Amino acid sequence: MNIIYVDGSESLARDLDTGTAQQQATVREIISEVQQKGDEALFRYTEQLDGAKLDHIKVTTEEMQAAYEHVSEAELAAIRKASANIRRFHERQVQQSWMTTEEDGTMLGQKITPLHAAGVYVPGGKAAYPSTIMMNVIPAQVAGVKRIVMVSPPAADGTLAPGVLVTASELGVETVLKAGGAQAVAALAYGTETVPAVDKITGPGNIYVALAKREVFGKVDIDMIAGPSEVVVLADDRARPDYIAADMLSQAEHDEMASAILVTPSEALAQLVSTEVNRQLERLPRQEIAQASITDYGAIYVTETMAQAVDTVNQLAPEHLEVQTLAPEELLGRLQHAGAIFLGEHSSEPVGDYIAGPNHVLPTNGTARFSSPLNVEDFTKKSSVIRYTKEAIHRDGPDIAALARMEGLEAHARAVELRTKGDAGEDADEND
Repeated sequence: MNIIYVDGSESLARDLDTGTAQQQATVREIISEVQQKGDEALFRYTEQLDGAKLDHIKVTTEEMQAAYEHVSEAELAAIRKASANIRRFHERQVQQSWMTTEEDGTMLGQKITPLHAAGVYVPGGKAAYPSTIMMNVIPAQVAGVKRIVMVSPPAADGTLAPGVLVTASELGVETVLKAGGAQAVAALAYGTETVPAVDKITGPGNIYVALAKREVFGKVDIDMIAGPSEVVVLADDRARPDYIAADMLSQAEHDEMASAILVTPSEALAQLVSTEVNRQLERLPRQEIAQASITDYGAIYVTETMAQAVDTVNQLAPEHLEVQTLAPEELLGRLQHAGAIFLGEHSSEPVGDYIAGPNHVLPTNGTARFSSPLNVEDFTKKSSVIRYTKEAIHRDGPDIAALARMEGLEAHARAVELRTKGDAGEDADEND
């Protein structure tokens, strides 16, 4: 692996892929077609782009039940255990509406309301991602979302993976649609004859899905524009090179653009991890993908001190951050930017991907500087509640009017003065 010596002055940020002009134009064309032609466009693009000629888009109850025949008892038990852990964690995130009342009767508060409908995008085709379903559907359910629509691109034979269907069934998702890509995002945003429009779209996808989510934002809300997966390991000279290499490769095998980085003040550890990565790569089933990721986007940063290493990690603001040091908890307060932080050598990143409970839909490309993992709050909205009494409007009326006139909004001032002075016509005119 490429070993880089840093002093903290380098810019380590990775630019977000915004797609080529041709990709953007293609996405806009697909969205426009789905808006205008609905299901007909969905069927056409599914055949054209996924190679699946469908006679129906919505997964039937029979298809859902038949999927159980292809999932083992061990796999079903894992799905149920992970679901329970994820639900338990997210239930702790629930916020309640609140109200306060002053002595004069003024009431102020915040009303929290779940979104009515959410759309969940689950990558498909040749792959199956039951964990993506759990991480997106469960927080929406905990928030109280009434209608959840799941979309996933089918394989060429028009089917979805059994693990995907079983997971959706276990969670009680009633509307599962065989559609993917920009066309599925457009259908969720605008609705078709079969696909009911939603209020928010979440879930990862390829560049076309990401661009489509960006295009429909404003018509609906979205979770984030996700980039390739990434992990940063912060380690001292006591860390195990084989553990670090294995965890880096667990990210590298996602795709060729995934990023796996080690940050350490130990040159000896850097050399050992580099050797271990090469050794483990030779036995990896997805060796070609992982090799490309390590070569193009992997790195080992060697700093002079642990303090510099922490600063480097904060600059990277990674999606996943593993802290494999003697006392990882002692560094927690200094780690400012990361989507998820894994403390200790046994807290391998896949633990968070699948079963621990926290959400694995995380900010990428340095956006952990200002954004958070997908959570229950993402599926709610807040309304402010204001009730003023006669006493309160008389108390604050002059200040409100003064601020309104500072902004040149005379009607605002008069609306308040009408309540504090009766017919404020003459008084207000004197201020013209």
